[in-house]
Amino acid sequence: MSKTKDEASAAMPERLDLRSHDVAEDRRQELLRLFPEVRTEGGKLDFDRLKLALGDAVDVGKERYGLTWPGKADCFKAIQSTSLGTLRPSREESVNFDTTENLIIEGDNLEVLKLLQKSYLGKVKMIYIDPPYNTGKDFIYPDNYAESLQTYLEYTGQTDAEGKKFGTNTDTDGRFHSRWLSMMYPRLYLARNLLREDGVIFVSCDDSEVQNLRGLMNEVFGEEGFLESFVWKKTYGGGAKEHFAVRQHEYCLLYARHLGALDDFWLPPDPEAEAKYYDGKDEHFDRRGPFRLKPLEATKSMDDRDNLRYAIPAPDGSEVSPKRQWWWKRERTLDALARNGLVFTKSATGWSVSYKQYLRDADGQERGAKPFSVIDKYYTQHGTADLRAVFDDEVIVQFPKPVGLIRFFLEFGSTPDAIVLDFFAGSGTTGQAVLELNEADGGQRRFVLVQLPEPTGRKDFATIADITKERVRRVIRKLNDEDDGKLALDGGKPDRGFRVFKLAESNFTTWDSTKSGDVDGLAKQLSLHVDHIRGGRTADDLLHEILLKSGFPLTTSVETIMLVGKQVHNVSNGALLLCLDRALTLDLIRAMADRKPERVVCLDVGFAGNDQLKANAVQIFKTKGVTSFRTV
Repeated sequence: MSKTKDEASAAMPERLDLRSHDVAEDRRQELLRLFPEVRTEGGKLDFDRLKLALGDAVDVGKERYGLTWPGKADCFKAIQSTSLGTLRPSREESVNFDTTENLIIEGDNLEVLKLLQKSYLGKVKMIYIDPPYNTGKDFIYPDNYAESLQTYLEYTGQTDAEGKKFGTNTDTDGRFHSRWLSMMYPRLYLARNLLREDGVIFVSCDDSEVQNLRGLMNEVFGEEGFLESFVWKKTYGGGAKEHFAVRQHEYCLLYARHLGALDDFWLPPDPEAEAKYYDGKDEHFDRRGPFRLKPLEATKSMDDRDNLRYAIPAPDGSEVSPKRQWWWKRERTLDALARNGLVFTKSATGWSVSYKQYLRDADGQERGAKPFSVIDKYYTQHGTADLRAVFDDEVIVQFPKPVGLIRFFLEFGSTPDAIVLDFFAGSGTTGQAVLELNEADGGQRRFVLVQLPEPTGRKDFATIADITKERVRRVIRKLNDEDDGKLALDGGKPDRGFRVFKLAESNFTTWDSTKSGDVDGLAKQLSLHVDHIRGGRTADDLLHEILLKSGFPLTTSVETIMLVGKQVHNVSNGALLLCLDRALTLDLIRAMADRKPERVVCLDVGFAGNDQLKANAVQIFKTKGVTSFRTV
C-alpha cells in the first residue's frame, strides 16, 4: 500500500533551521500564549481583540510621549530579519582554543548579536559597551540593514563589491542624530535578549548623544530599568583647545534587564577600611566581629521628621531623647537595642547613643560600599598608559578606556561566574579587565568580545580586531609569566585563553529564488541543493555552525568518538550527537541511537539520496527516545 504525501514527509527527518533566532516570532508566540483569544484562523494576531483584552491599558491616542526619528521603522526590520551567516573558528589566532570559555568574535556586531540569540539567550550577566560617540567624525555602520551580511562580506573582501559599503556619519549629514540612533537601536534591542534576568548593561557616552541615549535606553529597557547615570571625570588636565569651559567628563548609563531580579550593588571591601572598624580595643570587637561607632543622633543635614523624635531607655533606667532627632525609626532602634547593637556613653551632660557599624554583615560577609555616581579615580591618561604597557610603550590606539574604570564596573555589576559581553570591544580593554579581576579575586568570569575588523592603515595590526586579539594575548602572557613557579593553592587553573571566530556566510548554501528564473539559473540552484556545503569549508566550520544554530554556546564541550569506524561528535555529554560523515550506514545509525542522545544531527548528503535509509533512521531514533533528529 502506497503512503500518502503527508505520511511520506512524516517519515523524513526535519531540516535544521540555519537562520538566526527569530526574535519577532518569539514575541508573537508569547502574545498568543498570554492571550489565546486574539489568535485568528490563520494563526496570526487580531489587534482589535488584543485591545479589548487589555481594556483601559491601551493608549489609542495619536500623540504620545516618546523618542522617534526618521528611519526608526527600519530598525524593526533590522531586528526582525534573520541572519544566514555563521561564525568560523580560527584556531591559529586563538589561545587554548579547546579549553577556554572566552570568545573574541571578528565581525559586524549587528549580525553577530543575531547569531548569538539562540545560544546565549538569557545567559549574559553584564554588558559593557563604548559605542561611537557621534562627535562629527566618522563611525562605521551598514548602509543597508536588509543586506548587512552582504555589506560586511564586501567590506572585508570576502565577496566582490557591487557598490555597497560600510558608510560613515558626519555632522554635515542631514540625519546626523537619526543615523546614530538607527545604528544603536537594533543592537541594544538584541543585546537585551542576551541578558540574564538579573543582568545589567553599562553604556558609555558623551554630551553629543547622552540625551538621545537616555531616551533610547528607556524605550528598550523601560524607564523602570534605569539604575544610574555615572559621571566619569575622564581627565585631570586642562584643555587648551576648548572654546568655553574645559570639559572633563563623560557619562556611563546603567540599566537593568529586570529590576526585581537584581540584588543591591556592593563594591568589594577595601583592605584599608578594616582599620576604621577595629583598632585593637576590646570594646570595638564582639561576637559578630570588629565594628566602629557612629552617632545615632542625626545631623542638621537631615529633614525634620516627627517620627524620628522619641525616647530610648538608658542602662540606668532613665530615658534618652535626642536634641533634635535620631537617624532611625523607633522600630529599628529598639531592634538594635535588643541585639546589643547600641552603645551608651555617659558624660556630665547626660547620655549619648551610638550604634555599631560592623565590618561584616549578619551572614559573616565583609561589608563593602555602594558605588558613587561620580567617578574621579580613573582617567584617559591611565587608559593610554595601560595600552602602552601592553604594547612595549608604543601608542597603538588613542584614548582607550582605562582598565581600572571597566574593572570598577565589573566589581559590582558582575558576579564571579559571570559572562561579560562587549560588542564594541575596541582595543580589548574589557578583556584585560576581566582577566585581571579574575586574577585578583579568583573569579571565573568569561568574556565575549565583538569587534569590526576596521582597517588601521598599519602593517603590523591591519585592523582594530587584530589589536583586540593581540592585546589579550599579551595580557595572558604577562599573567602566565607572573604565575610561573607559583603553586595553585586550590588545585585549579584560571581560564587564560580565548577562541577566535570570524563572521562569514553560512557553510551551507541555500536556495535563492531570485537566481532561478532561467534554465541555467535553475540548474545551478539544483546542483547546489544536491551538495550544498560551500567549497573550502572544513569539518570544524560545519561543527561550530551546527552547534550555534542548534542553540549550543560556542564553548560547549565536544568529545570526538568512533562508532563502527566512523567519527561522531558527542556534544555536552550526550545532549547532541553530530555526524558529519558523507557515507552514513544503518550500523552507524543504530550505534548512535544505542547511546540514547537527546538530539541527533547528520549531513543530508550523508544519505546519498537513499530515502529508505533516511526513513529507517527516523524510526530507529524514535524507538530509542531521541527527541529530535535533523539533517542539514
